[in-house]
Order: sequence, then structure tokens, then C-alpha cells
Amino acid sequence: MRLLLSMPLGLLIGLALGSVGGGGSILAVPALVYVMGLAPKPAVTGSLVVVAATAMVGAWLHWRAGRVRVAQGMWFGLAGVAGSLLGSRLNAAVSPALLLAAFSGVMVVAAWRMLASTKAHDLPRRPAWAAQMSKSAGAQQASPGIGTVEARVDAPGRLSRSTVRLCAELAGAGTVVGFMTGFFGVGGGFIIVPALVLVLGFDMPVAIGTSLLVIAFNSLVALATRVATTGVAWRIVVPFTIAGLLGVVVGGRLGHRASPSRLTRWFAVLLIVVAAYTLARSLG
Repeated sequence: MRLLLSMPLGLLIGLALGSVGGGGSILAVPALVYVMGLAPKPAVTGSLVVVAATAMVGAWLHWRAGRVRVAQGMWFGLAGVAGSLLGSRLNAAVSPALLLAAFSGVMVVAAWRMLASTKAHDLPRRPAWAAQMSKSAGAQQASPGIGTVEARVDAPGRLSRSTVRLCAELAGAGTVVGFMTGFFGVGGGFIIVPALVLVLGFDMPVAIGTSLLVIAFNSLVALATRVATTGVAWRIVVPFTIAGLLGVVVGGRLGHRASPSRLTRWFAVLLIVVAAYTLARSLG
């Protein structure tokens, strides 16, 4: 019965990842704990397997459609390596009840960020320096796969303040996302997508595709640090992952045709409901 239940749950997670670029992975841990019966910490490790596999397939599909900026995505992912290692180490030190309680808070924050991203007037305007930085990358971003942001130079050998600020914001966002991936086993797409839109000026489809590349990278780094000390329940994780892979393929097509704002709003409401349930169970 649990294996049968894993199929629609994995499908839902894949649908969310493929269509809105984030949020789906945050459901993996509650599903593995409360539906599949795993303990919280093995569930985090299993979640990383599911998220890494589905995000890689989703990123590849978006890349084929020219909606992934590989260079920026890899830099964002590299910025999160230290945070991912720290998060994985701290995960081993906290109690399962505290982990789930904190996880419910992350889900509420994710729902808030997803709802805010659906309303243009709720998003802060991209500062002028960021617009100028992304303007030079416009030509490269038109080509499939790879785009680069050229560093502006005020004097020979000296980077401009706008370049330094851009690098600092990307490094900060990347570190936060990496920490959350290592500690909670989530991809952090609800942070990655707004960061790519506001800082680098990506349009939403490109931000979603690039977000999946970052999620896959961070998940693989976190998984590599945990798999040796925490086993993976393959009998549960494998069918869950297969369903997620099917979902991410369907979600990629759905996100291209349906309204991303509408999909995001519905998924944010689901996150709030699951967060309330997770908090109640962790405190009970």
C-alpha cells in the first residue's frame, strides 16, 4: 500500500519541479516520513536522491528548449557547496522532532515566497545596477544553453561596485540554498528562482530551467556527504523517484502551456496545509 501511495506523491513532486522550478522537493521529506514510514534523517537522504534525479532530468529538458543558463547556474551551485556541507553536518546533530518542526517553518517561508512571486507588484524592482549588468548578457542569453555576465571594470584590474555587489548577492543566495539542501534535503527553488529573476534579470522560464540545474548540483553535493553515514531505503526511494521523473517531464510541458502564477498559487496553498500537519505531528 505504501509503495502504491508513493507513485502519486512522487508524481506531484515532479510536476511541481518541472512546472514552477521549485517547491516540489520540499514535499519529499514529509511524504517519506508520514506516508512511507521513514525516520526523519533517512527521509532527508532519500529526499536528496529523489530531488537530484528529478531535477537533473528537468534541467536537461529545459536545456534542450534553450531555457537553462549553464554558466550562471554552475556558479550559483558552486557558491552553495560550503553551505551544503555545513547543513549536512548540522543535520546529524539535531533531534528528529526539532528537524521536522524547523522543516514546517521552511515550508511556510517557501509558500510565502511562491505567493509573492506570482504578484509583480509584490516583487522588489530590480535595481538599476542589476539591469545594466544583465544588459551585456542579453546576446548570449538568446542562444541555447550558456550565457555569461561580463564583469564591468572601472579601471584596469579593478572590478566595478556593481560587479562586486552582484557577486556578493549571488554568493549569499547560493550559500543559503546550499545550507537548506544539506540540512533539510530540499532544493531551495523558491529562493533560486526569485534570485535569478531579480539579480540576473532572467525571465521566468529561464529562471525555472536554471533553478533545476542548481537544485541538481546542490542535491548531489549534499547526498555525497550523507550517503556514507545514512543508508538509503532503495525499495521506497526508487519507485518514488520513478514517479517523480514522470512528473517532471509532464510538469515541464505543463509549465510551458499553463499559467505559472496559477500553478504556483495552488502549490503554495498545498505547502501551507502540509506545513501545519508537519508542525502538529512534530509537537504532538
